[in-house]
Amino acid sequence: MTDQALDSSVVSEDPHARRNAFVLSAAAAINGGIPPIAITLGGLAGIYLLGPDKSLATLPVSGFNLGVALGAIPAALLMREIGRRYGFMSGTLFAVLGGIVSAIAVILGQFWILFAGFLCVGLATSFVQQYRFAAADSGDEAFRAKAISWVMMGGIAAAIIGPQTVIFTRNLLQPIPFAGAFFAMSVLAVIGLGVLTLLSGSAREAPKRVEVKGGRSLAEIARQPRFVVAVLCAMGSYALMALVMTAAPLAMVACGLGEDNAALGIQWHVLAMFGPSFFTGRLIARFGAEAIITVGMALLAGCAAVALSGIALAHFWIALILLGVGWNFGFIGATAMLTQTYRPEERSKVQGLNDFLVFGTVATASFGSGSIFSSFGWDWINLAVFPVVVVCVLGVAVAVFSRRRMPV
Repeated sequence: MTDQALDSSVVSEDPHARRNAFVLSAAAAINGGIPPIAITLGGLAGIYLLGPDKSLATLPVSGFNLGVALGAIPAALLMREIGRRYGFMSGTLFAVLGGIVSAIAVILGQFWILFAGFLCVGLATSFVQQYRFAAADSGDEAFRAKAISWVMMGGIAAAIIGPQTVIFTRNLLQPIPFAGAFFAMSVLAVIGLGVLTLLSGSAREAPKRVEVKGGRSLAEIARQPRFVVAVLCAMGSYALMALVMTAAPLAMVACGLGEDNAALGIQWHVLAMFGPSFFTGRLIARFGAEAIITVGMALLAGCAAVALSGIALAHFWIALILLGVGWNFGFIGATAMLTQTYRPEERSKVQGLNDFLVFGTVATASFGSGSIFSSFGWDWINLAVFPVVVVCVLGVAVAVFSRRRMPV
């Protein structure tokens, strides 16, 4: 029996795998409620703090996504040294700091301090993004897709916690808007920190030496067609989601629909992002990652088509729901495909590289969202969806034709 098979055998018998998946799902529900607050209010707070030129209004949201990208590889390396449990707990401290700094920024009226606060929140979120990998890596191959879906299901609660926190706390410190919601982000992070202390088994310990040394080089791994397609589709689905979602609250307020409707729109969107996770894993197991990614891309195109058809409240909400479901299928499918491209000893560096590439692209998309919306309007945001969908679908076709190659 090979070392890889022995490793898989040990992992499959880990009695803590199911427990850790549920703990990570709960942590995702709480810490995952922080990004919807940042995304809903980032652009609006930017408008509040900026002068006549509003083209940089979404820069705080870009700072958030930049933080996710910059933190991806360090987060993976840190957890490689000290283990998942202490790594995740360390990550929540950035969210505590980021919420406080963001609140201080709007109290003092300083745009660039707000950017710094959102950057910290993004660094914290880079650890949250690793929850799905931690759950997948604690079980055998048959458990991976299910574990990823369980963690993503925590986002259903996050979809309610985040936007409702915005509605109930954004005016808590009147006449200063948004500060109460930013302080609330820190409170959520402290609660999430407590949940993460419940991680057990291998998640509590630093990985064994065999898991952190050796393996192929990143260059060799990255030459695999399935790796390229997995990362491409993860980048495409997440970047399109960020592009449309970042501009949506601005567009809804500009159309006279109000900040509360914008927050509720994000709530429906985040529910749609994570709601399908109840069955996405089973769909991937039955039909394959490629098929589910393709359906996801079709839904993203449908989102753009609905958004282009009108600017009533229903158009925005339906488009945001389609955007969420499309992201779920595209991103979870791409994540499941990625887990098939590396060995246990290679996982930290591959997962870190993947998240760095994904969230670097997302940061660019969110920054471009504000500029495109300010300069060209809501329609052009949605028109940009179609060429990216076409490229990703072509990539999936390449993956289908390469399936007969030697597996990892």
